[in-house]
Amino acid sequence: EIREALFASKICAYAQGLAMIRKAAAEYRWDTPLGEVAMVWQGGCIIRAHFLNLIKEAYDRRPDLENLILDPYFAAAIDEAQQSWRKVIAGAELAGIPVPAFSSALAYFDSYRCAHGPANLLQAQRDYFGAHTYERVDRPGVFHTDWHVTGKTVQSSRVDEK
Repeated sequence: EIREALFASKICAYAQGLAMIRKAAAEYRWDTPLGEVAMVWQGGCIIRAHFLNLIKEAYDRRPDLENLILDPYFAAAIDEAQQSWRKVIAGAELAGIPVPAFSSALAYFDSYRCAHGPANLLQAQRDYFGAHTYERVDRPGVFHTDWHVTGKTVQSSRVDEK
């Protein structure tokens, strides 16, 4: 089970790093083929793993691949490892053993697969503490809520309406 948890965590760590490179490449208009990035890493003196060939193959299949965890091979590997991954983390946490790399990789995976994740919670917290407004998923506009509820009444209004 630990081996499966390690493999799933490794996939997510590379996926997150490559996603950051992909985003920077788009923002700065770099021509950065991510499969070639994996080969550059393999050519170095620290990272020499067959795993990097699998990454290269994923980007050869789909150069526009949004995230490594969406590649069929890596998606299947994570799916197969997911139960063990969660079990290892839960067991470690219950025993008071910190496993931050496993935990943060799983949090990345869970955040990525959820349509409405932590960003929505962050918007709500910012609005609660500083009236910074938020956008809703059910209708357009910018909103602010009076979060200090008296009884069951919560006031909500569209900021862009007059």
